[in-house]
Amino acid sequence: MPRGPNGEKRLGDVIGAAIMVAKIATGEMDDDVPNESRRRGGLSGGKGRAQKMESEQRVAVARKAADVRWKLKP
Repeated sequence: MPRGPNGEKRLGDVIGAAIMVAKIATGEMDDDVPNESRRRGGLSGGKGRAQKMESEQRVAVARKAADVRWKLKP
């Protein structure tokens, strides 16, 4: 069974992959558009979340993240 980039199991869907390649080749589907829109959403997501939080909440989240980072260092 094929494995994904993070080791997850994926079904081998040969027909679905062939259809997607054909759509990309004929111009029906753009290959790089979904990745660009995900990236834009990811870049703006953290800023919006930080603006909605109060100062104490931001400090708590930052402290929790720092604790996790320091635990991982040997």
